Amino acid sequence: MTETATPSTPTPPHRPTPNRPIHVGMPPLDMSGPPVSHFEFWPQHIFYAPIALQWCWLALRHRGPGLALLANPSFPDGGMAGESKLAIFELLEGQAREAMARWTSLTRGPADATGTAQDMETAVGLMAAADLSFPVVAKPDIGCRGVGVRPIRSREELAAYLESFPQGARLILQEMIEHEAEAGVFYVRLPGEKTGRIFSLTLKYFPHVIGDGHSTLAELIAADPRAGLLQHIYLPRHRHRLEMVLPHGEPFRLAFAGSHSRGTIFRDGAAYITQEMERAFDAIADSIPEFYFGRFDLRFESIEKLQRGEGFKLVEINGAGGEATHIWDRKTTLRQAYATLFEQNRLLFEIGARNRRRGFRAPSIWNLWDAYKREKHLNPLYPVTQ
Repeated sequence: MTETATPSTPTPPHRPTPNRPIHVGMPPLDMSGPPVSHFEFWPQHIFYAPIALQWCWLALRHRGPGLALLANPSFPDGGMAGESKLAIFELLEGQAREAMARWTSLTRGPADATGTAQDMETAVGLMAAADLSFPVVAKPDIGCRGVGVRPIRSREELAAYLESFPQGARLILQEMIEHEAEAGVFYVRLPGEKTGRIFSLTLKYFPHVIGDGHSTLAELIAADPRAGLLQHIYLPRHRHRLEMVLPHGEPFRLAFAGSHSRGTIFRDGAAYITQEMERAFDAIADSIPEFYFGRFDLRFESIEKLQRGEGFKLVEINGAGGEATHIWDRKTTLRQAYATLFEQNRLLFEIGARNRRRGFRAPSIWNLWDAYKREKHLNPLYPVTQ
């Protein structure tokens, strides 16, 4: 994506400099090299096939196909798949609760005008009770990979979101953290040990194109080295804006949800991990009952403050089903990606085995299957992700 040029890298004449800064608080975005890796957008059933084989081997080795579900005994199925975000939020205590962006939730009523009006009034009342005001972020309680996530900046946008949300499903309205900078912190701690470690740090850059005063949004997307390869992701969500002509130097953000599958740019941030940061996430993890393995998704003010373990707010916590997302940095090789995932899963089963020895019993694998099917049923029914 287009990024503000550094003094040592003159801005090409066909790429205007943005009128206002983008990626505020983040390290400079390195766009050298290939726009995407050769495996970055492989079909999931192909990319994860070796991982599935490793899982089978680990299940045999540890004598328990459901052992991975014990990574976080307090999470539904360890947070493997189809879990309720709200159920995890409600577990939070102390520093974890203070660090989480405020939230409320409601279950969608009948899918008609009367039901939407009633849900709207309920939502406004719940927001007031939770000290929330517009803008907020709306997202499904059950869903992954950024599905159904949208910014809501007015009553009208909230009404439209509710109207398109599936009947009987629960949604979360969460405080919008306006920081541009976002990251995924993958944390691991072995049961019985006092401290853990940050296994992976992913820096998430929201993609932009920059107006030139005459090209349409569709043309800008097509001409961008990375966005042009991902038009199938960006064009549908902006279909009502594609003929818009951006003023010269005007940045336009292509994605809101910090999800790789939704088009956000991921970079490996391992070089920015500090002891102060690890201590901060140790304290947060300690205030979540029986939490040992997962990813904190957060927004932060600046990389310097994040390195000091301050200036950030959590927006989501992923359990056993999370992954070290730095593997989607386009400079990561396929060998490195698999090495990371293999080590991640080795730790996942080791944590599960230790928790089993502590007396925890693994949930039924069939419960996980039911939760997975429910999630897959709901995903296509949610509003379009932004």
